[in-house]
Amino acid sequence: MPEPPSPAPAPRDAAVTFLEARRMTPQGSQVLTDAVAVEEPLELRLQGGPEPLTLAVLMRTPGHDRELLLGWLVSEGLLPAEFDLLPDDENRNVWHLFTPEYARLAAGARLGVSSSACGVCGTGSIERLAIRAGSPVWTAETVEPELILGLPQRLLAAQAGFHATGGLHAAGLFSARGELRHAFEDVGRHNAVDKVVGHAAQHLPLTDQLLCVSSRAGFEIVQKAVMAGIALVVTVGAATSLAVETAQTFGVTLCAFTREGRFTVYSAPQRILSERP
Repeated sequence: MPEPPSPAPAPRDAAVTFLEARRMTPQGSQVLTDAVAVEEPLELRLQGGPEPLTLAVLMRTPGHDRELLLGWLVSEGLLPAEFDLLPDDENRNVWHLFTPEYARLAAGARLGVSSSACGVCGTGSIERLAIRAGSPVWTAETVEPELILGLPQRLLAAQAGFHATGGLHAAGLFSARGELRHAFEDVGRHNAVDKVVGHAAQHLPLTDQLLCVSSRAGFEIVQKAVMAGIALVVTVGAATSLAVETAQTFGVTLCAFTREGRFTVYSAPQRILSERP
């Protein structure tokens, strides 16, 4: 089993800002400079048609915006076969998508898939997800429970923004041997997953890799895993009923409450090695 990586250094970029605040305690108050996670809107504008069209406005932590947008397009089933994705020359919070598939993406925008990255917004039910994706396929060997238990700590070691602010979620993609491939942070857990998927967009489906998220398992986390072809999802927090139902429908192995030496498997447990049936 691989050793956990060294803690990441505190970020020195647009993800963190420093603000004056006052800490209150029963003993009195103290003025301090506090590290705070940055949250700003990111607009994706569709180009190549009769007029520019806003595809999405995502509330996110700046940084790795290209990965975020690619992952969002994958999650929404909108990633074109041919495209150029370019930042705006004047506004860091605007990106432009040029594609000959303008009409298809414009139709998706008008159906409401673009208002935010909350997952459920514009995505709808499990039935709608089934129209766009099939069940992920697992091509690796069964996984040891000890490996799954170690994933949150390995992810935590890569969370520089969280260590600095306490205000960022993280998602990481791991090999079936527990090796961290890449990890990203964001104020939104769904955005962190999109950044992970976007970084690996040229290698989809991810049939032999695990997704670990520092948050709870909501519907949007499982939905994004399904769209990326990820068959094994691990979260530190609880699972929601719709997340479990979605995982069961698509055969995704969903592990939640992964902490304190235990985890709960809600679906497809056959991918995890166990001495007991």
